[in-house]
Amino acid sequence: MKNATIPSLRVEPELRLAAESVLQNGESLSSFVEQSIRASIERRLAQQAFIARGLASRDEAQRTGEYFAAEDVLRELDDMRAHAEAKAST
Repeated sequence: MKNATIPSLRVEPELRLAAESVLQNGESLSSFVEQSIRASIERRLAQQAFIARGLASRDEAQRTGEYFAAEDVLRELDDMRAHAEAKAST
């Protein structure tokens, strides 16, 4: 049950029209705004987790002195992509 509200938001008329123009069948502007907020929260949480993993990796590399050349990492990523593409095509 919903029992909290998001504050009203004043926007330019063009923004409201743009939002209304992309609504799907039966979708309300309110549900579109709610879904947009949820998606933004998920994206920001993913960004925060990505940054935290990167900082932890940096700290671990500094602690251990173990670093990897960019060329080696890119080559491994290319191999992983090629393997995934081959697997997907079968």
